[in-house]
Amino acid sequence: MWHKPGRTGAILYAVLAAVLGSATAFISRLEVERQRGRREAARTLPSGPIIVISNHTSYADGVLLALACRRMGRSLRLLATSGVFSAPLLGSVARKLGFIKVKRGAADAATSLDEAALALAEGEAVGIFPEGRLTRDPMMWPERAKTGAVRLALRTGAPIVPVAMVGSHRVVGQHRVVPTLLMNVVRRPKVDTRIGESIDVRTLMNIGPSTEPTADEVRLAADLVMGRLVAVVAELRGEPAPDPHGIPRSPD
Repeated sequence: MWHKPGRTGAILYAVLAAVLGSATAFISRLEVERQRGRREAARTLPSGPIIVISNHTSYADGVLLALACRRMGRSLRLLATSGVFSAPLLGSVARKLGFIKVKRGAADAATSLDEAALALAEGEAVGIFPEGRLTRDPMMWPERAKTGAVRLALRTGAPIVPVAMVGSHRVVGQHRVVPTLLMNVVRRPKVDTRIGESIDVRTLMNIGPSTEPTADEVRLAADLVMGRLVAVVAELRGEPAPDPHGIPRSPD
């Protein structure tokens, strides 16, 4: 059962954000879009319950997204795999930070949404990688999304906020992790982030608060929402996306 982090959790989050922020600065340059001529972020994340979605190209994405969201005014409660929670020390820290356990399988996935809904009911910012895995595309374009983020938005009424990240695969890749980290102490690759417009899913689907959409309608909405994220990724990359709703998924 998810519990809202208390004062100890808030302090721990702040300390870890400072420590990890300093550590990642040695191996990368995390850039949050800034106001022209100023140091402040160009946009802050909305207050209240929100679902932050992002593209997934690197094992470092969770840390980088959480650090970017801190700079934009919110402490993110990330959905993390059950393996994180089963690790003796890491699992305890993840719970104190208010992270949410994700298990594979239909019934377990539904339980994860229950936990995320509790966090949103407490006004939290919940972070989800809608692809559900690292992209398999060799050019690092986002894959087609799963439906979890949209189903959570329909259930809770929380808006979805797309946050694009470009360059994180150069920080920690899917292969040669240790050599890449060592080289990054010298080259410090840049990771750009940008916020897209908030998405009210029911408005996007043109349905009222009491309407229960079909599975096909939810699938279509997930593609439309992912299309908003892909568009922001394309803006950051400065090139058109090969598929406006995400690359078709290859088998796991």
